[in-house]
Amino acid sequence: MPGKFDEQVMALAGVAQVARLVEQISKTGDYPPEFLTPIINSLFVFDPKSTADVYGGVTHLKLGLQNLANMLASRETAEGQDMVRYLFSILHLERKFAADAGMTAVVRSRLEHTQFKSDYFAKHVHEVCHSLSGIYQDTLSTFKFRIKVTGSMQQLQNETNADVIRALLLAGIRSAFLWRQLGGARWKLALQRKKMLHSAQNLSRELGVV
Repeated sequence: MPGKFDEQVMALAGVAQVARLVEQISKTGDYPPEFLTPIINSLFVFDPKSTADVYGGVTHLKLGLQNLANMLASRETAEGQDMVRYLFSILHLERKFAADAGMTAVVRSRLEHTQFKSDYFAKHVHEVCHSLSGIYQDTLSTFKFRIKVTGSMQQLQNETNADVIRALLLAGIRSAFLWRQLGGARWKLALQRKKMLHSAQNLSRELGVV
């Protein structure tokens, strides 16, 4: 049974997974659906019993755990630098979002409405991402600070890719919010780096990742 610190690491792995998926889609247009769909669905888990429940099980965080471990071990490649930038940008934007009670209420209400449409009408994750993209544009995109996504212009100009990226960023904010609820803080990334790395590696080993 994961302890509270492990649950913090799982939530941060959720942010890392979003960051990696955004990096992949923005450059290639490709993504592993087995990691995209659970992270998108995490937006509709409002009252989880555990952190693992948010993602439908720790196994759906494999990609995030692996990339988080690489980041904490300073093994990220040049490509991975974009992932790290997205991760810290998401953490920064979440703080601004959490401080705006009106916006958090609007997002919660619209997510509940989107969940209903997703459950009964959406046939593909892209349809859900289109709705989530609208939420992101109407709320988080209005902050002065914006997350700048770089990559292939061809991929970024593709409307489906743009919708998926915005939906992912919204999911990243959800994971960052959860991470902070569980006691996560940016200063801990430096002071507790080794402990986080150990936890991410152990969780990954249990899943057969490393």
